[in-house]
Amino acid sequence: MSEKPLKTDEQLIADFQNGNENAFVELVDRYKDRLVNFVYRFLHDMTDAEDMVQETFLKVYKNKHAYREIAKFSTWIYTIAGNLARSELRKRKRRKTYTMSDLSFDDNEFTPVDPGKDTEGIVFNSYAGEEIMKAIYALPEPFQTIIILRDIQELSYEDISTILDIPMGTVKSRVNRARLKLQDTLSYLKE
Repeated sequence: MSEKPLKTDEQLIADFQNGNENAFVELVDRYKDRLVNFVYRFLHDMTDAEDMVQETFLKVYKNKHAYREIAKFSTWIYTIAGNLARSELRKRKRRKTYTMSDLSFDDNEFTPVDPGKDTEGIVFNSYAGEEIMKAIYALPEPFQTIIILRDIQELSYEDISTILDIPMGTVKSRVNRARLKLQDTLSYLKE
């Protein structure tokens, strides 16, 4: 007896738009961990990231009919989560100024996904992973966002272009410039 193939995200959101609540539950199961990881990279606070992802799913639930299959569902939901995270960061900046030294990098649960491919064969251990994350967080915001989306979330250039609403050439340029900045910053790890 063969297993029934999994539905695509786009099929699930269509089912949800047609009243199937279980399809929404499946989408939440598929995306909650990835989105928490994604939003955490912006906010550096697990509780805030989880709250923001709940808000993301609430927006998806309330605005389910706003989705049109002109873009991938993943692009749509990452756009919502990213916009909410950036909005929260703007609110924080108005409320309080903080430095990078105020942020905690002790949470090893969020070690970057195979960063070796982008930093030319450095042997990564816990210390190196922390140093990489510190270097990413120290990048200017546009570069930080690009690296998180491309190298940590492993989204395509096309998806990033759609999420950030910038041309594909700009995405590629920022990825390359951000990687060069990271390589320069992290060059001491090669020694």
